[in-house]
Amino acid sequence: MFTGIVECIGTVLEYNPYDDSESGGQGISITIGNAESILSDCHIGDSIAVNGVCLTVTEFDNGSFKVGISPETVKRSNVASWIQGAKVNLERAVSQDVRFGGHYVQGHVDTVANIVSREPEGNSIIFGFQLRDQEYFKYIVEKGFICIDGTSLTVTKVNELSNGGAFHISMIKHTQDNVIMPLKSIGDEVNIEVDLTGKIIEKQILLTLENQISKEDSTLNTMITNIIEEKVKNFLDK
Repeated sequence: MFTGIVECIGTVLEYNPYDDSESGGQGISITIGNAESILSDCHIGDSIAVNGVCLTVTEFDNGSFKVGISPETVKRSNVASWIQGAKVNLERAVSQDVRFGGHYVQGHVDTVANIVSREPEGNSIIFGFQLRDQEYFKYIVEKGFICIDGTSLTVTKVNELSNGGAFHISMIKHTQDNVIMPLKSIGDEVNIEVDLTGKIIEKQILLTLENQISKEDSTLNTMITNIIEEKVKNFLDK
């Protein structure tokens, strides 16, 4: 679990599309440097969020660490753009003594979005985004949480799908100085993890409705039956 509060910015040292070493796992591996500040308490198997993607440390030294990348992660995220020299946001998994300054972030990226606008507002920057996979748009609400490239942010505006399907965030100066978003340009991709709360609520509502519909004597079916009977009675009485 993570908070979406970026601890430092790392640099991709190597992207290996087929790493047959023991720590590479015969798949894609990435080595990330400039990470000294988050490796003092690191262990093999620890989780580190890299641009919002929860990844497992398979090898590390004082300043760098290696992670393996699954095909699912490549499909869901912007990992393919992590070429040598790319800057990435880094956050360790939370511990018991960490203040929860952001929001509940799993590190399970849902999809990517493209930056479609970038406008200054005082000392802040208003970024606009459009999702690649529109089915996640329903979870994005004004003043709700969203995690973009591992950064916990608040949605400030939502244009519904009928009006372009964009959403916006406002990034204050402090955040600009400590994350990679300001380094990106219009058209660039970012990783998106929508707020888990919306998914949970939707799932519970669907399960409850399915359970109610499947039982003839359920409260829902009884209510629907009563409404239909009342409508039929009113129609026949006319």
